Formats: sequence, structure tokens, C-alpha cells
Amino acid sequence: MSDTSRTLTIRRPDDWHVHLRDGAMLQAVVDHTARQFARAIVMPNLKPPITSVDQARSYRERILQALRPERRDRFTPLMTAYLTETIAAQELERGFTEKVFTAAKLYPAGATTNSDAGVRDLKAITPVLETMERIGMPLLIHGEVTDPGIDIFDREAVFIEQHLEPLLRRHPALKVVLEHITTADAADFVTSGPANLAATITPHHLHINRNAMFLGGLRPDFYCLPVAKRERHRLALRAAATSGNPKFFLGTDSAPHPRGAKESACGCAGIYNAPYAIESYAQVFEQEGALERLEGFASVFGPRFYGLPLNKGSITLIRDGSEVPALMELSAGADSTTLLVPFHAGEDLNWRLEDSPAS
Repeated sequence: MSDTSRTLTIRRPDDWHVHLRDGAMLQAVVDHTARQFARAIVMPNLKPPITSVDQARSYRERILQALRPERRDRFTPLMTAYLTETIAAQELERGFTEKVFTAAKLYPAGATTNSDAGVRDLKAITPVLETMERIGMPLLIHGEVTDPGIDIFDREAVFIEQHLEPLLRRHPALKVVLEHITTADAADFVTSGPANLAATITPHHLHINRNAMFLGGLRPDFYCLPVAKRERHRLALRAAATSGNPKFFLGTDSAPHPRGAKESACGCAGIYNAPYAIESYAQVFEQEGALERLEGFASVFGPRFYGLPLNKGSITLIRDGSEVPALMELSAGADSTTLLVPFHAGEDLNWRLEDSPAS
């Protein structure tokens, strides 16, 4: 890693959690991820969800075709299977063996966008988890309970206590990534847990606490699931991300929704941070006096946990700033555009990705 007062060069990073959507939205957003990341774990919560090897292959091809031609050889989408209570363990094993599925995603039913087909009872997928444990296939978890009687700000901590701890006892060799953690409880649990337990952390949970949703009125562009928590949790996440602990690595959870879906009677959860993701992370690491640890978090710890090779290329950040637009009008095909509000809308960030504007 090269670090001077004006430039920062690191090994090309990966995004271990991203939503690329499909159709016109995929066309609009995929290049923002590919401009900075060599690989990305792509979430399977489409309509219908990705539950078969053939569906995953087809989706991967759509992603590659949506890229700018010059980026198709520089970006690898890593596909995931959406776990349901009826999914066949043999299909997962076939997809993993054939290098179509990199991991499988566990959504508690009803926990977030397009999760209604998810799992209601973890014991119902015991044969699937036993197969994943045997073949070394990672389980990626949206770690929240969905009981309406549990306060939304407590749902991650309750999930850890009631579901994740017992799951790890039942399947001690299962590789688990607790995704987009939002609490000190999760950071502590992962830190003290076994080597086969890791976590991803988003840029928005490092920058904002729950107050951001209510500054000057209701701010739907800061609404995501899991929701941002109290300030003490944000500070705990920043400490974990910048600690150099290899159990924590980069996962943006970038989740685009069109303007109308965010500003509606029942606004969608999701923050679109892909356009300036690495710049956003760099700002946090600089503020914490830990720029020398950004490369590990962004480029090393993730592939090592997944058992994949490190990327050979590099990216360079320049400390002359990025002006984040208040609104982005993105091409969504030959004759259409979509409006998206990026994370940090209207703000100036300290860092800019060299020769790669977010467009």
C-alpha cells in the first residue's frame, strides 16, 4: 500500500455484499460497482428469487451483459443462492461444486426487501446447513428477527441470542458471515466467536446513526434494513472496521430503489452507496487515523475468509475530493433513465478514485 498526503494506492478491493437488481435498474447501477471492485457477492433477492443453478447462471450473464464492454474482463459477479425451506441441498452442492454459487443467503422471512420467500424456522433447513458445513459453502445471514413484538432497534441483538448462537452450536464448522452488522452486540459477538464467523460492515452504518433519518423531517434516503442504531453502536462499528481484525471486511449492501419507491406511503428500505463507496470508506479510515488498514479491510480479509485469491490489480485514491451530486439520473437502457439519490448526496468527500468518475 502506498500512502502519501495526496494519494493512496491499495490492492483492488472487493464488495462482499451488493444488490444489483435486474432489468433496467441493473443496467443503471452495475458499472458503479464495477468501476472500483474486482468482485462482488451479488444478492439473490430478485422476483422470483435465485434458487437454482440455472437461474444463477442466467443472472450472472445478465450482469455481465449490462456492464460497459471494457469492464467485462475486470469484474466478476459472485452468485448466491436464496435459501427457502424447500430448497434442495443437492442443488446447492451442485452449484457450489460447479463454481456457480459462491455462497447461500439466509433471509428470515419478511426481514427486508423481497424476503417473503425466506426461512421461518432454521431447523427446517438443517439438511441444507449440514451439506453446506460439509462442503465448506459460506452461509450469509441477514441477522434480524421479524417478530413485530421486538423493537426494530433490538432485532439484531435478539437474533444473535435466539438464533445465531444456537445455529453455531449445531453447526460448529459452518462458515458464517453476519452481514451488514449494526450494533456493538454484533461486533463483540463476531470478535469473540470462532474463526469461521465473520462480518461485513457498510459505509452508511459507519457514517450515520439513527438520528439521520429524522434531521429536519423524515429522511427516507437514510432508511435501510437493518436500520442505523444509536451513536454508541456506530462508534463500535468504526472501531471494528478499522481495527485490522480480519473477521471484519467490506460489504456495501448498496441497495438502489427509484425515487418514487423511496418517497412513498410505504418507502422501501435501502441506501444506494455504490457510486462513492470506496471514497466513503476511505474517509472513515482517515478520520480514525487508520488509512494503513483500509487495504486489509477492503482487499484482503474478505477473499481470505472465502478462500479466494487476492486481486492482482490496484486502485489509487487522490486526496482532492469528490463532489457527490444531490441526484443522479442514470441510463437504464437505450431510451430510459432512472433517478437515484446516492449516499452522501450533496456532500464533499475527501477522496476521489483516480480516473474513474461515478457515472
